[in-house]
Amino acid sequence: MYEMMFKSLRADIAAALKNDPAARNAAETWLLYPGVRALVWHRRAAFLYRIRLKFLARAVSEWAKRRTGIEIHPAAKIAPGVFIDHGAGVVIGETAEVEAGVVIYQGVTLGGTGKERGKRHPTVKKNAVIACGAKVLGGFTVGEGARIGAGAVVLGEVPPYATVVGVPGRVVKIRGGKEEEHENL
Repeated sequence: MYEMMFKSLRADIAAALKNDPAARNAAETWLLYPGVRALVWHRRAAFLYRIRLKFLARAVSEWAKRRTGIEIHPAAKIAPGVFIDHGAGVVIGETAEVEAGVVIYQGVTLGGTGKERGKRHPTVKKNAVIACGAKVLGGFTVGEGARIGAGAVVLGEVPPYATVVGVPGRVVKIRGGKEEEHENL
């Protein structure tokens, strides 16, 4: 278990160092970046949730939310190597799944649209970027390498390598697998 936690921590720190030009070193990133700290606490809460200590898992999750400003449900599945930049106001719901290489900026919600049962939060495939204040609501998939612009409200499937903007979110561009820099959102 500890080996897996350290592997995940190393991947999260590497993602921060790769995606944030202000990140200077691993120690500073681990100690001072709320996104990295929130993921560390989330993994602890997720472990407790998996072994059916759900109340304790939620307590750890709430404590982490108060310390970091990032709310992640203990049942959410987040791969190692995700980067939450700045983090304030980020909410990740119970059935959300986030794959490696995803970058999430402040104020993002990966949530549901109501009280439906089952898969009600999004699955975000690897290397997607979700910009500041975006709301991704529902049990659909955001494709690999997709870019969701700041303030967008996304209520349906996002194809791989698509750029989505607006309220409601609409696809404005699909790149044939070619990566675009975050600054171009």
